[in-house]
Amino acid sequence: MRGEPSCPKCGGRVRAPGLFADSWQCDVHGAVYPLQPVIPPSVEALGVVVHRARIPVWMPWPLPVGWLFTGVAHAGDDRSGGRATAVACSGPGPLGGIGELLLVAEELGVGLGARYAGIDGPDPGARLKVDGAPQAKVLAAGRPTPLWQVEGVPADRAVFAGEARGLWLWAVVWPEQSGLLLYDELVLTDLRDAGAEIELLPCGALSPRLIP
Repeated sequence: MRGEPSCPKCGGRVRAPGLFADSWQCDVHGAVYPLQPVIPPSVEALGVVVHRARIPVWMPWPLPVGWLFTGVAHAGDDRSGGRATAVACSGPGPLGGIGELLLVAEELGVGLGARYAGIDGPDPGARLKVDGAPQAKVLAAGRPTPLWQVEGVPADRAVFAGEARGLWLWAVVWPEQSGLLLYDELVLTDLRDAGAEIELLPCGALSPRLIP
């Protein structure tokens, strides 16, 4: 678990704005929105990210039976606000064992979703084949949202991406077979719109997937 902000694209160290630059800087990627340190999951930690976010904070809600909230990450700072959010959940997989789901919302070019997907980013690019029917659908804030499978990802996961509210929506699942979760039109809520029921959110241990 890191104690300092890092680059959302590569995990490298970043330099804070200063005399010669008004944005966070990565030696490799230049100006970036800093990925803030990941902390153990709690309703309070989630509330901080939700309050700061300028983009959706997607979560399956209600959670599937037996599933737990296992952490949240975000890129941005007090000045820029959250420009990418990642919410992790885990629970019984559709084919047995434990499944893990990571939902990422981000602005174009931030690169956090591609990093969790295990591909060169910052965006899906040609890996996203949208010339056919979508492989998955979710209901995002009440709107049917198609997701297409991202090709060329590591064999241990399945990755889907699409657009929701004009922004990238990534769904990364481990193991690959847990992608079946997304074939049944999973219902996603933007936690910025959630009410007091979020205080009842069941929390598990921090997912190591949030620290790629």
